[in-house]
Amino acid sequence: MLKYLLEKEFRLIRRNPFMPRLIVMFPIMVMLILPLAANFDVKDLNLALVDSDKSPSSRELASKVLSSGYFRLALDASRFEDAREAVDSGDADLILEIPAGFDRDLIAKKEASVMISPNGVNQVRAGLGSSYLAGIVRDYAASVRAKKIAPLPNPLTPMFETVPRYLFNPYLKYTYFMVPALLVMLLSMLGGFLPALNIVGEKEKGTMEQMNVTPVTRFHFIIAKLIPHWLIGLVALATAILIARFVYGIVPEGSVATLYGFAAAFMLAMSGFGLVISNYAKTLQQAMFMIFFFIITWIYLSGLYTPTAGMPPWAQAISMFSPLRYMIAVLRSIFLKGSGFADLSRELLALLGFALAFNSWAILSYRKTE
Repeated sequence: MLKYLLEKEFRLIRRNPFMPRLIVMFPIMVMLILPLAANFDVKDLNLALVDSDKSPSSRELASKVLSSGYFRLALDASRFEDAREAVDSGDADLILEIPAGFDRDLIAKKEASVMISPNGVNQVRAGLGSSYLAGIVRDYAASVRAKKIAPLPNPLTPMFETVPRYLFNPYLKYTYFMVPALLVMLLSMLGGFLPALNIVGEKEKGTMEQMNVTPVTRFHFIIAKLIPHWLIGLVALATAILIARFVYGIVPEGSVATLYGFAAAFMLAMSGFGLVISNYAKTLQQAMFMIFFFIITWIYLSGLYTPTAGMPPWAQAISMFSPLRYMIAVLRSIFLKGSGFADLSRELLALLGFALAFNSWAILSYRKTE
């Protein structure tokens, strides 16, 4: 019986003019567009420069800032008030003010100060821009101190240098952080939406009534709806991995078999969730609203954009009920760290638990009229 039900489902997918295009185009569009759009790297910040010193040191500092690649000169002002107007109008993101006497204080007093005034309306650009600018100023101050200031009386005094070493993502590329998470979004949409919309669509067409008068059991019906969309998600995952490899140069450090093992468990969970939604929704509109509510909530609680450790305790507790939280951690660990099943046993148990719970719920909540 299951064989014929599966044959029916695959024929419906093949005959649907929209479904094959969705299976092919959706992962391509997600992987080609979203990693570029969902990017927190901040560059080309508009800088308003107020150089009141006009000295060789101040010009050297300004040149070092503008040549860093993070800033472009929006305004070279002679007064702070003019720079402030540029920030108020949105033409500048932050102000760097070099006061008069900067060069003199740097040599005579061995210290000098500058003022950084960011536009706090955009918190991300303000925070990262201030951090970048402060780092450039510190580097410049260290180089000037080494060149112009006399060495310490005791040359044997030990000096310490801190050299950061970034593990797993040495170049701090944001795409390495986002691509694994976007794979989870792709699997969530395909695994959650397609089964739900399939069954609800049959309800609206009236074909579910014909199915209800057949001797097909609830178990066989749910399994037949589950397997095709589970396979579709795994095929879409293969497409996304190839795009990540050839477009972004991202290759999983861990085993591809491990990746597919976790993806299979996650797809079972999300497909079961979609079937649960389909059992309660009467129309396609109801099903879409219900799925969007849960998926969006899970995405924001999953650590996709912000780490769960930075959330309030109550939000961290709620995020424990999001399958996306565990899968995002899994894919980032496999892609960046090369983790295996032994390293991710907690996440594996959680995903299998979600799969068992959702699919059991789907079977029990399916109402079949004899």
